[in-house]
Amino acid sequence: MKTDFIDSVGAFVPGGRFVIPGAPSGRLRGLTFAAKDLFDVAGHPTGAGNPTWLATHEAPKRSSPIIEKLLAEGATLVGKTITDELAYSLHGDNMHYGAPLNARALLRVTGGSSSGSAAAVGAQLVDFALGTDTGGSTRVPASYCGIWGLRTTHGSLSAQGLVPLHPSYDTPTWLAHDPVTFVRVAEVLSPETSYVPTRLLHFTDASALADDVFAPALASVLDLLAGMLGKARPCEAAAGAGLAHWRSIYATSGAAEGWKAHGAWIDQAKPDFAPAVASRWENARGVSAAAAEAARADAKVIRQRVRAHLGEDGIAVLPSAASLAPFRNADPAAVDAVRLRTMAITCIAGLSGLPQVSIPFAAPDGAPLGISLLGPAGSDLALARLAMDIRAQLA
Repeated sequence: MKTDFIDSVGAFVPGGRFVIPGAPSGRLRGLTFAAKDLFDVAGHPTGAGNPTWLATHEAPKRSSPIIEKLLAEGATLVGKTITDELAYSLHGDNMHYGAPLNARALLRVTGGSSSGSAAAVGAQLVDFALGTDTGGSTRVPASYCGIWGLRTTHGSLSAQGLVPLHPSYDTPTWLAHDPVTFVRVAEVLSPETSYVPTRLLHFTDASALADDVFAPALASVLDLLAGMLGKARPCEAAAGAGLAHWRSIYATSGAAEGWKAHGAWIDQAKPDFAPAVASRWENARGVSAAAAEAARADAKVIRQRVRAHLGEDGIAVLPSAASLAPFRNADPAAVDAVRLRTMAITCIAGLSGLPQVSIPFAAPDGAPLGISLLGPAGSDLALARLAMDIRAQLA
């Protein structure tokens, strides 16, 4: 077990390296992990990616229940990793603490907001790392960095001791660099499930938003599952409305929640945000009560629609992101265009509250990309196990 290592990818927050040994026995004994700097760790400050937040919040007296669970199962915590500011970004660049390096694609970003966690896992500094996923903040870094990531069923894991962004969509998550570790963590954090998929869906509108480089890996997963479950049924997740419209519903309802959670603090503390993050908070400030209410009503309808698609026995295949990781020097306008396309894909699981696992693949030139499985509520553990089996068969 490696606890004394050089942070070669800039994954950890300043002063965020410490060691809390896990229990002497447990299902995760011998593994090391890091925690995104949104998770409370007793006696260690939670910075949420912003120095003003760090300065205006006392160190917590108790750790997140998820941290406590992992420690009790024998995993050793080795520190806290960088997050995009208050998790309000998918890019992986924090103007205060930097952009961690993507070990699998050094010229490309890690993605965010679980940027440090993805970087630490991708560089194999730790066996796994805790992240969060609200609008894609685990699935996107997993895709960009070539690692395993799971957006959990909304509400299945405790959000206590976790800095919120959009509570109706926030999920605690984890990333791992190998499938065995990924599933070991799932077996600790996710409840057993009787879920067995018997129907295969292909959300064609999600696939259409992704660059062509995703097509071979997507086809290989669909073909393998078709051999197990029968031919995939092509369908549009957002038939009629369009995924771009779904994204706007997610963005509006989420922004209203974010402002409710943090607006008073932003007005009082006047934190310094990066321009893109500051713009999102200003937009959140301006969401009217009527717009928020309408978006919440639309989100409820979408949730029911997607869950009806999946039923209790369906599984859907879709890209984890819309593109390969942008280059670190990419034009901000191009980055934002990719973000909007990606969020139109990732909002499907967000709005429906369903679990989605990202399986690592590679483009012909070796650049990482992810293909996802989306399942019914509570199918997290079964999805993780199936994903491991799929990847092994396609190796």
